Amino acid sequence: MRITVNLATRPYVELSPILRKLRIAMGALAVLCVALAIWMVVLNKKDQKRQAAVDAINARTTQLQSERTSNEARMRQPANAEELARSQFLNDLFARKSFSWTAVLMDLEEVLPSGLQVSSIEPQIIPSGDVQIRMRVAGDRDRAVELVRNLEKSRRFLAPRLASESAQQQQNRNVGGPTFGTPIPPGAVEFDILSGYNPLQARTHEEKPAKEVEP
Repeated sequence: MRITVNLATRPYVELSPILRKLRIAMGALAVLCVALAIWMVVLNKKDQKRQAAVDAINARTTQLQSERTSNEARMRQPANAEELARSQFLNDLFARKSFSWTAVLMDLEEVLPSGLQVSSIEPQIIPSGDVQIRMRVAGDRDRAVELVRNLEKSRRFLAPRLASESAQQQQNRNVGGPTFGTPIPPGAVEFDILSGYNPLQARTHEEKPAKEVEP
């Protein structure tokens, strides 16, 4: 019988499998690091392109603003003041000429409740270029509030609101437009209503024909 005696102070351990697994793990980490590096390079190039596009837009915007400021300063010179005033006058005139009374009256007929009379309509072109309408209606206050609510639901009228309220005068003032609606007896209350107007909004439905009156 042979007896084997191990005189080593530490037991023998086979390291080859461990080293093999360690090499595989290090290789996988190296591949992952390379992939991440490539991904970062691609993202960096995309960011550089986007930043270059933003810088180009900002430079173009600055250039246009500079040209506008220069042109405005040149137009404000005494020699060009008359031309500037004439240009502004023509722009205002064209804006007023493009205003369609027929379209406004048709749109108001759709939202005007019975018991109200529109005594005046005054279109205004505000500095932003949008159209604002100041209309004066006469009748009961509840009907005026109903009109404002109807205007809020309309796609043509924007942000309507009651501006003022006063007792009706002996004679209605027609300012820049016709009078229509239900005749109102003397002593009714007049309301000023302000509302934005979108004349370019396409109609979503055809005009419905008037209902026939049954005998």
